[in-house]
Amino acid sequence: MSRAAGFTQSVMSVALFVLSNVGYTQSFESPSVQITPTQPFIINTFEIPEVRVVPVATGLANPFDMAFRDNGDILITERYTGKLRVVRDGNLLQSDITGVPEVYSDEIRAGLMAVALHPDDDRMVYLTYHKPLMVDGEPEQIVTLARARLVEDRLTQVEDIFVAEGLDRAIAASQLLFTPDNKLMMSIGGAYVFAATGDLAQDPNNHYGKLLRLNADGSVPDDNPFVASGEYLPEVYSVGHRNQIGLGFHPETGELWATENGPQGGDEANIIQPGENYGWPIVSYSRQYRGDRVSDRPWSEEFVDPQVLWWPSIAPAGLTFYSGEQFPQWQGNLFVGSMMEGRIPGTGHLDRVVFNSRGEEIRREGLLRQLRSRITGVSQGPDGNLYLLIDEENGALLRLEPVQ
Repeated sequence: MSRAAGFTQSVMSVALFVLSNVGYTQSFESPSVQITPTQPFIINTFEIPEVRVVPVATGLANPFDMAFRDNGDILITERYTGKLRVVRDGNLLQSDITGVPEVYSDEIRAGLMAVALHPDDDRMVYLTYHKPLMVDGEPEQIVTLARARLVEDRLTQVEDIFVAEGLDRAIAASQLLFTPDNKLMMSIGGAYVFAATGDLAQDPNNHYGKLLRLNADGSVPDDNPFVASGEYLPEVYSVGHRNQIGLGFHPETGELWATENGPQGGDEANIIQPGENYGWPIVSYSRQYRGDRVSDRPWSEEFVDPQVLWWPSIAPAGLTFYSGEQFPQWQGNLFVGSMMEGRIPGTGHLDRVVFNSRGEEIRREGLLRQLRSRITGVSQGPDGNLYLLIDEENGALLRLEPVQ
């Protein structure tokens, strides 16, 4: 037997041992083994010796984002299928929510993305998606924000309340977050140097590579930072971003944080300030996928420097700051979903970043690496537990809870 063959057999033997003793389903993808848990299991962490991981729902197809309703329902978007699924009483309903707009899904990264609920009425649902359209006889797509009213298990009064300026030929990610004053933050990525769209992040005439701030009806707030000057489109809140997927507020400082995807290294977590420029692609710690630097300058005083930097890259996705009572030792920690580390498939995980009393990073820990899966959505649930989405064809919703 060759060394390579022996290694492959060894990896599969280890995986099958885990599967038979813990309760997993698996899909083998050379060279990695993606594992989807089907039964609860225990993980060991630094501050907390044992944490239980519970598969709440399996059989999700590339889930991207989640939202919790007051009645206990969890709404989950499936990116590629364009479906809005429901977890009710701990079970994934077979039927999806009807009335979701048609999504463009000809590209693997396109489809249905963020879901958010109005803070004062959780029957009002907001979705970001790639809207299909025809331009000169060719299929195209554009990032769109839809609003609808949820009646039983169907969307009614569905309307597009905001459409991004410019065609999305690079497949942008988009996330949503309501602010304490009921404004809606909406990220639009797609500023990729490798796709010749990197300069869109600094372009004043489009919404790509920007973070937007909207009223709940999709209109422009009068106090947005560029309304008076007209330097950028009036919806724009901050500029110079590549591809933001995670948005969240710090529970103590109230600061808005966002994750930022760099191609090779240079992934960031930024504190977002109105009207500020975060430099992409003029300054960056990143390298191109082929290895050369995106920019000769990693930073400049005219741009905001990242608060957290990942090198190698982890492809950061959703984020949340933990503030619950279930894990007192984790309070104030930043949790970020990782889709891939160092450009190696099967290396996604949950990243935990710890800060001191001055807000300076002091350590980080990678959790759930044994699943070898992409993690996108990361949320603290109303019960104080952490909820995660496994972004795979055989995906899942997981809950992290204390061991009693």
